[in-house]
Parts: sequence; structure tokens; C-alpha cells
Amino acid sequence: MESLELLGEQLDRTLGELQAARERVDQLLELRAAGHPWHEIVAAESRPLVIEAVTRALDDLGTVGGRFRRDEAVALQRENVSITRIGKLFGVSRQRVSAILQESARRPGEETAEPA
Repeated sequence: MESLELLGEQLDRTLGELQAARERVDQLLELRAAGHPWHEIVAAESRPLVIEAVTRALDDLGTVGGRFRRDEAVALQRENVSITRIGKLFGVSRQRVSAILQESARRPGEETAEPA
């Protein structure tokens, strides 16, 4: 449950960050349409740059999403779901599921008492 809650919270943060980035894209389009050169625009842009904000938001979401996927795979395995079946549910190979489960075993501090 914890990793699912964390995923929901991260999705909310990511949506907000991406919305702010989208608004910045509109500002950049307006500046370019007004004839401002890229050098002037980028030099005046406050940090993080729009691409930095997008990259960070997606990286953060990927990290939390990966934790959820590991916890979900562990929970399914504890319910005696086969690695092959988990792979079909996740849309990945059984080898990828095996790697996910091995990652989870190497990260015991992240695993919750009741995954997913």
C-alpha cells in the first residue's frame, strides 16, 4: 500500500511540474514568435530550464514507479503467481520479471511490509 500511495503522490507532483513546464513552453513560443533569439531566451530563463524540469519530473516518476513495480511483483509472487504470469500481466518477459524480483531482493530497505 505504501508504494502505491507514494506513486499517487508522485503522480500529483509530476502533473504539477509538467503543467508548469507546459506553461513555460507557451511563454517560449510567444518569445520566439516575437522574434527573440534563442540565446537571449535561454540566457534570461530562470533555472531550472524547461527541459531540466521535464527531465527531473520524469526521472522522479520513473524512480517511484519502479519501486511500485518491484513491490507489485513481490506481492504477486507471494500470492504464488508464476514469473511467467507476472510477465504477461506486466507486458514484459519472464526474464525481466526475474530481474525485477532480484532488484527487490537487493533493496530490502525499500520493500514494505505489505507490498503494492
